Amino acid sequence: MKSLFTKGKLAVMILLFFAGIINYLDRSALSIAAPFITEDLELTATQMGIIFSSFSVGYAIFNFLGGVAADRYGAKLTLFVAMIVWSIFSGAIALAVGFTSLIIIRILFGMGEGPLSATINKMVNNWFPSDQRASAIGLANSGTPLGGAIAGPIVGFIAISYSWKLSFVLIMIIGFIWTIIWWKVVKEKPAETATEKKDITTEAAPREKKPLTFYLKQKTVLFTAFAFFAYNYILFFFLTWFPSYLIDARGVSVQEMSIVTVIPWVLGFIGLAAGGFVSDFVLRKFARKGVLFSRKVVLVTCLLASAICIGLAGLVTTTFSAVALVACSVFFLYLTGSIYWAIVQDVVDQSNVGSVGGFMHFLANTAGIIGPTLTGFLVDRSGTYTAAFLLAGGLAIFASLAVIRFVRPIKGSIVTGKDKTIAGN
Repeated sequence: MKSLFTKGKLAVMILLFFAGIINYLDRSALSIAAPFITEDLELTATQMGIIFSSFSVGYAIFNFLGGVAADRYGAKLTLFVAMIVWSIFSGAIALAVGFTSLIIIRILFGMGEGPLSATINKMVNNWFPSDQRASAIGLANSGTPLGGAIAGPIVGFIAISYSWKLSFVLIMIIGFIWTIIWWKVVKEKPAETATEKKDITTEAAPREKKPLTFYLKQKTVLFTAFAFFAYNYILFFFLTWFPSYLIDARGVSVQEMSIVTVIPWVLGFIGLAAGGFVSDFVLRKFARKGVLFSRKVVLVTCLLASAICIGLAGLVTTTFSAVALVACSVFFLYLTGSIYWAIVQDVVDQSNVGSVGGFMHFLANTAGIIGPTLTGFLVDRSGTYTAAFLLAGGLAIFASLAVIRFVRPIKGSIVTGKDKTIAGN
């Protein structure tokens, strides 16, 4: 695993890691500031849920379009433009004057953030060989829960001491600083592309180029996206409503909430950073059974564990138990975080990795449109969060079973003998 940290790769990894921190610092800021925004703008829980969901309208569409742009124009340029756009509209939240303006700003903000994961996937495909990709994706994306972790104390402190609006302006400035460093330091591909080309082709990937439409119809892609949808449903429930749940249902103060929300994010950081290494370790350990078998073992086991924890969190009676179970759920959830992307790397040719990954991410992030609004509706109608917790857990259980049944090597792709052995998995 030494070559994972060679000079060129290390620079790419560090900047992608910090892009993830900024990404989730930006999007977590709204959920932390939500109690202040709700009071200042006189919003109901259902309206706040719609505002949370509006982010994912722009975000989901540009998951796919960002992936296509990464394939066509390069991941470096795509992420550079994306960071500028989302930083501008993160700062613009401070200018919101009501329900409608917040929705418009959040949609545009989501459009800017949409390309991030697909461009990370494309950059990893450009820079890392197949047996390092899950590890690299996990490390690169592990900045996202860390961004969520630091958002609570930072935004909470600024909102209490000064104004919630100031926090969004400061986060915007951080994004602009990152774009300057990214453009000056990072290259699209390593200079030794020719010598690394053999490493870049994964053992499960087709040896001939297929059209994008071929992949978009495959059950493996669609049901991996469904599992990713369940992942995102739990993640967006936690990301958007958990701070409000602690205040409304558990009577936690804003100051305490700002600290308590750090715990699940820290465990999520550990899970996402470790998940890729776990997947690559399982891959090496069970190489005979093939790539997809190894990916599915980690995905199904950990997504099921996350589902059980989030469901139980809605049934327990103490704040400590609820926070502990949500933290465990986020940990197991993030252990699967790199697997969805690794599966795309394993079964898709290099020229379509960004587009297929973006399409999968687009489908998965419709959960961010549906989930927060549905949660707000359930809370308004029932007066509790229990149904929302149980729904999130049940969906993930169903998705785990679907992965077992439907995620298989893609027929019509040319694979090695190893992966033919897992056609029945």
